[in-house]
Amino acid sequence: MKATLIVIQNEADHAAAKALVAKLMESGSGADHARMTAQARLIEAYERSRWPRKAPSLPDLLAYLMDQHGMIRNDLIPLLGTASRVSEVMSGKRELSMTMVKRLRERFDISADLLISADSRAAA
Repeated sequence: MKATLIVIQNEADHAAAKALVAKLMESGSGADHARMTAQARLIEAYERSRWPRKAPSLPDLLAYLMDQHGMIRNDLIPLLGTASRVSEVMSGKRELSMTMVKRLRERFDISADLLISADSRAAA
């Protein structure tokens, strides 16, 4: 199949590029596979610029982790220290100490980068 790549500048181009990838996926040709890969990368670049990902807030992240692990707020007390600290962190009024980050990282097996705010990293 002879196909040129679509440079994506708007929603119509985006839709056409996705249709092209779908069509190229059906082909068994190595050249079409290479075109499909290149077009998929163009789609990804467009989507990243159009809809950039935003890191979740700390309270949202903790709420998600608690939900996934079947936990309630009181289960965070051993990790954060006291019920009032849990409340402050979950309301966004308090950032985590390095001790809290370490405990949460170990408990949930996640990267500390997810727990440390961008502002805190910039100040360090």
